[in-house]
Amino acid sequence: MTAASDTMTVRHGALPADDRQAGLPYAPWFSRALPAIDGLFRLANRWYVIPAIKAGLAPLHANPVTGSWLLLRTRGRRTGLSREVALGYAIHDGAVYCSAGFGTRTQWFRNLLADPRVEVVLPGAAFAGLAEEVTDPDERRRGWRVLIRALGFIGRALVCDPDAPDAILDRSTAGLPLVRIRPTGIGSGPADPGGWLWLSLVVAAAVWLAGRRGRRGGS
Repeated sequence: MTAASDTMTVRHGALPADDRQAGLPYAPWFSRALPAIDGLFRLANRWYVIPAIKAGLAPLHANPVTGSWLLLRTRGRRTGLSREVALGYAIHDGAVYCSAGFGTRTQWFRNLLADPRVEVVLPGAAFAGLAEEVTDPDERRRGWRVLIRALGFIGRALVCDPDAPDAILDRSTAGLPLVRIRPTGIGSGPADPGGWLWLSLVVAAAVWLAGRRGRRGGS
């Protein structure tokens, strides 16, 4: 799944409407808000987050509050089309870790179970990889602690403290699949041939030139 497949890309929602709250460990108020959060998530992904990552702007959005973004491309298990989703992530022991925050029925998670060959676009690199759900309890706890730290304030607020006892961590992440992605090859990022980084540079240059002309006109 490279840049050549982008013309066949379909962006998808996180979860079917009737499954958004099934078996998830969130607080009651957050569970009740999941339908609205799901809708906002899809809108933000489609109109801002995914275009920003593909334009090479993800490094500008990395911060201690929300963490960093990656772009995950999976293959639709029914359509065979490339699917894209933006996720928070962590890097640990040479692999990328992320989680399906809407549970096991999250569409991108179901896609990678059917076909584990994925492509990942990070803020500074891109690679092809093999994705697998982490089921070993010890690795799952280690991965979740690293991921919660990487997600910043959001991770601590929605999951738990990364240094919480194992019992609290297990309860707070129950029903949320943890995914490990190991690199297998080179992927296509925004700075590679066919990427969108050039567009961001053109826009930045245009804004800079407009600002200079405006200052000259006002002097």
